[in-house]
Amino acid sequence: MNLTEHFTLAELTQSSTALRTGINNIPSPNVMGNLKVLADGLEQVRSLLKAPIFITSGYRSPTLNRFIGGSQSSAHCLGFAADFKCPQFGDPVQVVRAIKGSNIKYDQLIAEGDKGGWIHISFAPELRQQTLSALFDNKGKASYRPFV
Repeated sequence: MNLTEHFTLAELTQSSTALRTGINNIPSPNVMGNLKVLADGLEQVRSLLKAPIFITSGYRSPTLNRFIGGSQSSAHCLGFAADFKCPQFGDPVQVVRAIKGSNIKYDQLIAEGDKGGWIHISFAPELRQQTLSALFDNKGKASYRPFV
């Protein structure tokens, strides 16, 4: 089922962890509306970058989110957030810089590492325009600071 021209429900809900563990990752009807908001925002990002973007994580059911150790307040659980890569455009820092400098309204935008990392974006209704960089310690735990 297409949510927009370039993004499908399957793409925004797929999870190899959910498949492997048998965790139900089917969104509720309420979350479906949020996934449409997310897909619309991702279309804006795709248009800005003039390149395909590859979703690495989209919707996570609360059970799946707990299983992977995600934040209890994760916008992924509401269907408003996705993690993605856009290698044809550049690394995560370059992508975040481009989105931050555009007129795209987002809630949260995070450069999760540089080369080899990914971008987190949320289109939750608050639209705070919060832009961060994630730094990972040697155990993989993230800490966040304002994106410069």
